[in-house]
Amino acid sequence: MKAEIAAAVSFLRGLVERARCKPEPHTLDVFCEKLASALQRKFEGHWYPEAPSKGQAYRCIRVNEFSGHDPDLLWSCQESGIPSGDLILPPELTLWVDPGEVWCR
Repeated sequence: MKAEIAAAVSFLRGLVERARCKPEPHTLDVFCEKLASALQRKFEGHWYPEAPSKGQAYRCIRVNEFSGHDPDLLWSCQESGIPSGDLILPPELTLWVDPGEVWCR
């Protein structure tokens, strides 16, 4: 689970770093640490290596115009001191974190 979470956090960090208004590197490090911790806690009890698609919807990180940013992203912003409006991500993003695989649409 740790490798998949690290891959998801690394992917999201890359998106944030490409934005024009990116946070300071130390602040972004704290955000990534908080996000990894939040995802680790969230996925406990919802990780099935023998059936990777089981619980997939629960392990989905979503950003879209209707629901806004995923609650774990918002919590990580708050904990790291990044205003949520400064977290520039694509307007539509779905990231699945499954055993052995992380993929985005």
